[in-house]
Amino acid sequence: LQKNELREEINKVIAGKCDDPFSILGIHTIPDGMEIRAFIPEATQVHVLHKETGKKLITLEKIDDKGFFIGKTKQFKKPFPYLLDIHWGDYHEIREDPYRFWILLQEIDSWLISEGKHLRAYEKLGAHPITLGDVQGVMFAVWAPNAKRVAVVGDFNFWDGRQNPMRLRKEMGVWELFIPYARIGQLYKYELIDHNDHLILKADPYAFCTELRPNTASQIVNLPAKVSQGKVHDKITHFDSPVSIYEVHLGSWKRHEDHSWLTYRELAEQLIPYVQEMGFTHIELMPVMEHPFDASWGYQPIGLFSPTSRFGSPDDFAFLIQTAHAAGIGVILDWVPGHFPKDAHGLRRFDGTPLYEYADPREGEHTDWDTMIYNYGRYEVKNYLLTNACYWIDRFGIDGLRFDAVASMLYRDYSRSSGEWLPNKYGGRENLEAIEFLRETNMAIGKQFPNAVTIAEESTDFPGVTLPPEHRGLGFHYKWNMGWMHDSLNYFKLDPLYRKHHHHLITFGMLYAYSENFVLPISHDEVVYGKGSLLRKMSGDVWQ
Repeated sequence: LQKNELREEINKVIAGKCDDPFSILGIHTIPDGMEIRAFIPEATQVHVLHKETGKKLITLEKIDDKGFFIGKTKQFKKPFPYLLDIHWGDYHEIREDPYRFWILLQEIDSWLISEGKHLRAYEKLGAHPITLGDVQGVMFAVWAPNAKRVAVVGDFNFWDGRQNPMRLRKEMGVWELFIPYARIGQLYKYELIDHNDHLILKADPYAFCTELRPNTASQIVNLPAKVSQGKVHDKITHFDSPVSIYEVHLGSWKRHEDHSWLTYRELAEQLIPYVQEMGFTHIELMPVMEHPFDASWGYQPIGLFSPTSRFGSPDDFAFLIQTAHAAGIGVILDWVPGHFPKDAHGLRRFDGTPLYEYADPREGEHTDWDTMIYNYGRYEVKNYLLTNACYWIDRFGIDGLRFDAVASMLYRDYSRSSGEWLPNKYGGRENLEAIEFLRETNMAIGKQFPNAVTIAEESTDFPGVTLPPEHRGLGFHYKWNMGWMHDSLNYFKLDPLYRKHHHHLITFGMLYAYSENFVLPISHDEVVYGKGSLLRKMSGDVWQ
């Protein structure tokens, strides 16, 4: 670069408007040697040390009051390993320079992600502790194609977005950076200058661990190890065996005397033996994905890859699943691919644009829940959800997923009045993109994890919910029979004197019982919102 061009690029870095900081920062070949450049805000002095000998090679010149340093050495003609000795007044710290790792840091199968078919994108995106050569650090990668700048901020850089701007992989809209001084256990977020030039902070969509609410930072942890699906797994998911499922919300199943939650490990000690003693074959956990609001019971998740930190770490959650399997109990997770909350640190307008959600509120917002609807027509969004479904099975050995609120995904006019929704391209009310997403997800799970089951909470008469995708069905193994539940509970509410006139409530379900593979549910939805317990639903007083 010519001197004036270099100054222009340096100004972009200082202003936070450079999408390829590697082109300016780090070590660069010049005609008479090597030049090292660093932008370290508030630093008073920066020395370059040879990494192998520890010898000071040069002191960088501070060419800008905001903290841009440049120095030249004629001793080397090609890049060499070095360290930066950074001084902030009397305090100093010796660091690796993230911008000397200038090569493409990882090979991401971008075409798979961009086509919505990468089943393990979580192995590439997010925060991953890795070793490059002899240097340990953390590789960060986040999808934000419309952002003007993305930086990692966290415990390792004083939460200063000027220190670690990321590089944009333009072919796929992914920003990446290896930070050699980041460590497991540290908290982090992404600081974006979004499409509208607003400075925003976002949690990592692929974070594997999250700070305890009400705090919202992501936490660096190792990716959970893969779980082999052996004989116990085969036994508890056998389709010809009777299934009795115990639905449980971990936060309210049982509490300590001081009303604090049981941990995942305490639940392993107390919940699993209870379920075993009661004769259940499976437990179904109401959503354990990280969520900001306790009263949502997890049905408004914001950290899809993170077991909620309310009850412990991802390792603790894995222990709970292992304990269940050791007792012969299968584990089904409630999974929420139908909507996500509007919290500022979450997915909504992630890069300043409607990235994960539909742009038009008539198809992108749920008025009932005040949440956003995923854009199932966008391949990268489909891939985010698909890879998340695979993650829980692959990394924790989950035996099945119960898809929440499928009806809200299938219909564009779900809970909307005339004029409040947009028809599909054929003028109909079905959400064709969501239907295709459900089929593709069930097909992928069926091929990758043939012993895992998927269950639809679907409350309409949509045809073929449990038909295979190749027969134009949605591909679920089971569907919740909501009609049976409502009819049965309405029957029990009647005084015995009048039940003889309403036997059709009990028998009507037989007219369609074999149209789908049904699970007969009596769920938490029939207890909350003042609906009462089973005892309260019965006719008469308590004695009766």
